[in-house]
Amino acid sequence: MIKVNKIEHVGVAVRNCSAASSFYQLLGLKVDCTEEVGDSLKVAMLGVGDSQIEMLEPTNPDGTVAKFLEKRGEGIHHLALCVENLDGAVKELLAAGVRMIDQAPRPGSNGSMVAFVHPSATNGVLVELVDS
Repeated sequence: MIKVNKIEHVGVAVRNCSAASSFYQLLGLKVDCTEEVGDSLKVAMLGVGDSQIEMLEPTNPDGTVAKFLEKRGEGIHHLALCVENLDGAVKELLAAGVRMIDQAPRPGSNGSMVAFVHPSATNGVLVELVDS
């Protein structure tokens, strides 16, 4: 059985991390870290208790976040859930016939391993599973 420990983060697609995070800084949140992920994404993480808000800024016009912004505009991109035994969770979901974007865990931001569940399997929500 898959065990979800917490909401790890909410991913928000933005055109500019600095500009978008300024509102959250008015609420007293701080940018914990920024990093380049792959060749198409800049990420800024803002801590909120045990969870985070992940700002996703495209750095390549052909990347998935750039395409998301082009089609839908800025806003919530995905929900990330922290799970125990990510590899086992992916295998269990695949065995249950759940449509996955990733067939196996892959490197994500901040040194984590992740796997995405296709929105068609989750009532339209892109779900990221993050190894705890």
